[in-house]
Amino acid sequence: MNEPATAPTALLVMEEERRADVYPPEVLAGIDRLVTWQGPPLTRRRLDEDPSVLNRVDVLLTGWGAPVLDAALLAHAPRLRAVLVAAGSVRHLTTPAFWERGIPIVSAASANAVPVAEFALAHILLGLKQVHRIARDTASSRRFAHDPAVPGAYRSRVGLLGLGHIGRLVAAHLARFDVEVWATDPVASPESARQAGVRLIGIEELFATCHVVSLHAPLLPETRGTVGARLLNSLGPGATLINTARGALVDETAAVEVLRARPDLTAVLDVTHPEPPAHDSPLFDLPNVVLTPHIGGAMGAERNRLGLLVLDELSRLVRGLPLQHAIDPAHAASLA
Repeated sequence: MNEPATAPTALLVMEEERRADVYPPEVLAGIDRLVTWQGPPLTRRRLDEDPSVLNRVDVLLTGWGAPVLDAALLAHAPRLRAVLVAAGSVRHLTTPAFWERGIPIVSAASANAVPVAEFALAHILLGLKQVHRIARDTASSRRFAHDPAVPGAYRSRVGLLGLGHIGRLVAAHLARFDVEVWATDPVASPESARQAGVRLIGIEELFATCHVVSLHAPLLPETRGTVGARLLNSLGPGATLINTARGALVDETAAVEVLRARPDLTAVLDVTHPEPPAHDSPLFDLPNVVLTPHIGGAMGAERNRLGLLVLDELSRLVRGLPLQHAIDPAHAASLA
C-alpha cells in the first residue's frame, strides 16, 4: 500500500467479536486508501499492554470495546486529532481530560438508530393491534375471540418518550400511518417537535392517553426510574409499553407489581437493568412481558452501516471538510 506522506496515521481498537461486522472488507479497503495504519487492529486489553503504539496516531478508529479516553491514555497520544466511534453512545469512554484536549469525536448513533427505530415501529404496530395480548388470551382460552376491540392504526395515539435520533426516526416512520404521534421531551422545542410531526405533551398525559408508549430517552440521573407504578397504572386497557432505550428508565420492581395486577398490559422490554436480568427475575415468568436480549440495535450485517458512517467521516476529515456526526461537547452530558 503506497500512501502519500500526508496521509494521517490511524489505529483500529475495538473488540474482536463484532469487528468484522462493523468494519467489513469493503469498509477497510476504503479506509486503506485514506490512512497509513500504525499497526494491526487491537483490542482494548492489547492496547493497555502497550499504549506507546498511540504515540504516532492521528486518528483513532473504534467501536464496541473502545478504550476509555482518560488522561493516562491521552498522554501516549500527543498527535491524536480525531476519534471516530462506530457505535452509538460515547459517554462511557469520554472523560474531562478528553474534552479538555478539544479533540473531535464522532458517534455512529444515527446509523445505529435505524434498526432500533425499525424494531420499535414493528412493536408499535403490533401493539396497536394488541397482538401480544390477544395471542396470550388465545393460547389460554384455546379459542379465537370474536371481533376483539383493538385501537388499530387509524386515529390511535402513539406516545414517544424522547425525541433524540431514534425518537425522531420513529416519528418519521409513523408519519406514513393514520395515527397521532405525541411526545414528551423536556429539551425539545415546539419547532423541533413540529418538524418531527409530533405534538408535545406532559408525561402524565402521554401515559394516560396513548395506546402505545415507546421509550427513547437517554439514561441520566434525572431520568432513572422515570417509568414507575403511577405512570404504568395510568395506561389504558390493553396498552403496550416498549423499551428499546435503557433498562433503568423503568422502575422494574414497580413494573413487575403493576404487570402482575394488570394482565391486560404488555411490556416489550429489549433492555433491562441489570442486563441480562437476574436468573430469578420475575420478568422471565410474567406472561405479559416480551423479553428480548437487546437485539433492537444493529445486529450482524446491520452493523455495516456504522462502519460506513465512520468511513464517510474519515473521508471528510482527510479532505478538510466539517464532520457531520461529531458530538457537541456542550450537549455530551445529555446524550444516551
